[in-house]
Amino acid sequence: MILDFIKRLFNSDKVSGTKEGTVKFFNAKKGFGFIIINDTNEEIFVHTTNVVGKIKEKNKVTFNVEKSDKGPIATNVKAVKN
Repeated sequence: MILDFIKRLFNSDKVSGTKEGTVKFFNAKKGFGFIIINDTNEEIFVHTTNVVGKIKEKNKVTFNVEKSDKGPIATNVKAVKN
């Protein structure tokens, strides 16, 4: 299942460009969290070093997807201002 998710992310036209999602969980003290990707409803890991500004749970965000040693990771994560 995870392998299928990675294949969809990196072998799909949808991967290029900026993605949108909602922060499911984020713990600033521990430095990580997860985002639900809007177009797939899959979760993606986010580390605090890849966040621009501040985010919190339920924030709408934009981000890019990159490969890491442990799988896909959200980078350049920014909260969407309403």
